[in-house]
Amino acid sequence: MARIHARRKGKSGSKRPSIKTPQKWIRYKKNEVEKIIIKLAKEGKSSSEIGLILRDQFGVPLAKLVTGEKISQIMKKNNLYPKIPEDLFNLLKKAVNLRNHLQKNKKDSTSKRGLELLESKIRRLGKYYVKNKVLPEDWKYDPEKAKLLVQEK
Repeated sequence: MARIHARRKGKSGSKRPSIKTPQKWIRYKKNEVEKIIIKLAKEGKSSSEIGLILRDQFGVPLAKLVTGEKISQIMKKNNLYPKIPEDLFNLLKKAVNLRNHLQKNKKDSTSKRGLELLESKIRRLGKYYVKNKVLPEDWKYDPEKAKLLVQEK
């Protein structure tokens, strides 16, 4: 897979082994893992943070193996999934931080370029979510609204 804004290939990474059934050493059952996910989601954790906690503290390598559903699907089923998807929210946070940096360092042209690329990525992802009806049809990226959203959380 090639990079979006560069003329080079991406670095290869490790792939997780394909396991179809839950392993015998996993102590938790389906309903216990779902209760843990719901509890952590109510505490305000994102789906990726919940996955890390399940892996590190509870010894559950993949929630989908045990429950049959992804963490985000379980959160959606219980109305605990945030209005803005996690990947888009992380990009918005990054853009807000970069704008704050550029207010202090006006001559940082490398960061200006990075902000342009980042905002184009946000717009592209926003179009995707509008098309798939995850975001409302009138959603548009606005740096001021993004700042308010990030401060809210």
